[in-house]
Amino acid sequence: MSSVNGTKFNSAVFLLTGIPGQEDVHLWISIPFSLMYIISIVGNSVILFIIKTDPSLHEPMYIFLSMLAITDLALSISTMPTTLGILLLNSREISLDACFAQLFFIHLLKCIESSVLLLMAFDRFIAICNPLRYASILTLPRIGKMGLVFPLPFLLKRFRYCRANVLSHSYCLFQEVMKMACSDITINSIYGLVVTFLTMGLDSLFIFLSYVMILKTVLSIMSHEESLRALNTCISHLCAVLLFYTPEISLSVIHRFGKGSPPLLQILLGYVYLLIPPLMNPIVYSVKSKHLRARIIRVFVK
Repeated sequence: MSSVNGTKFNSAVFLLTGIPGQEDVHLWISIPFSLMYIISIVGNSVILFIIKTDPSLHEPMYIFLSMLAITDLALSISTMPTTLGILLLNSREISLDACFAQLFFIHLLKCIESSVLLLMAFDRFIAICNPLRYASILTLPRIGKMGLVFPLPFLLKRFRYCRANVLSHSYCLFQEVMKMACSDITINSIYGLVVTFLTMGLDSLFIFLSYVMILKTVLSIMSHEESLRALNTCISHLCAVLLFYTPEISLSVIHRFGKGSPPLLQILLGYVYLLIPPLMNPIVYSVKSKHLRARIIRVFVK
């Protein structure tokens, strides 16, 4: 392992960390982690296959769901090698280039997922609040254009790294790598907060406003049965929003302000942050969407 002493280095490595104090049982811990990755990859792949092969699902709601599945699939693939490498092989070293590539994709995919969740909220808003114009507003070309507008993160490679190069997660996390630079990161930290606010912050705000308008519309519907039916179409998306933003916000707050928080809490939140949304999203949507569920059952029953 190279020594890091105030000069910029390109050949040195970062050391990733599994679950501290549990190194003796990492092999056993790898079993549930492997199952979660398998379920995430298979579940999201099945969702994509069903939507692609069934013309009746080529609607805005399912197209947005396929975007979410692609993002979750890529997120699982981007973190699986290092996480399972530590748990199965105790392979802790990761080169700078590999670390920067991983944190770039993690940050990028999280921004994309936030944008997709906003698009899905917009879809529910139009479907409930302006159903007569739903087909004319959410056309396929327009959906494609919306899906291409994604915020991009910035890389940290231009900094010098001269502090301890042991990371507390089994993957490279942007906030943690930034703190290890021996250069002045004040501007980058401010820029990071601004980018986070302009992407995920505004996304979450617009999602909230969308649901305020949805509730306003639903409460104005005279029929109680119609109100419940309309709200039921939003449950899957609300679950996806909570699964995404709860660990995202918690981990960001702890890394920036929770210096006295237990290290194990940060590590567990880190795993929840990356593993749970890709694992649960296909399950939630398969259970709540009867059209999707029927087609999945039809594929596996044949």
